[in-house]
Amino acid sequence: MDFNEIVEGATVYLPVSVPGALLYVGDGHALQGDGELNGNALETSMDVEFTVDVIPGKRVPGPRVESATHLIAMGLAGSLDDAFRGATANMAQWLTEEYKLTLSKVGQVLGTSAEYKVSEVADRNAGMVLKINKERLKLLASAEK
Repeated sequence: MDFNEIVEGATVYLPVSVPGALLYVGDGHALQGDGELNGNALETSMDVEFTVDVIPGKRVPGPRVESATHLIAMGLAGSLDDAFRGATANMAQWLTEEYKLTLSKVGQVLGTSAEYKVSEVADRNAGMVLKINKERLKLLASAEK
């Protein structure tokens, strides 16, 4: 999940697959470009503080990030094609469940607002993120009124 927009203030939503699951944070990156290409970035130790909450009954198909400006759905797989599909399905589910959009409206939002980025292609892992600017969703909400 090496993605350079998981920074201070971001909220990360992770799927939990088993009861009593543990959380592994991993390695710290002081600096990383768009897409970890070779298995490393500027590695560093971390001194961070974070909280973990379990949201009962909440199921997410893959990692999600909410920043001050964007909703970000991640797709992680063995190929970029599969990661692309995973990120798209993840965002579509988010928009239908949380924003009550129909599949037709999800298609309109994605077709006009989707920003895709490669987050990782290292160590047989492929990561793709799909970002939607929250301002676009505000415009959609105001058009509904």
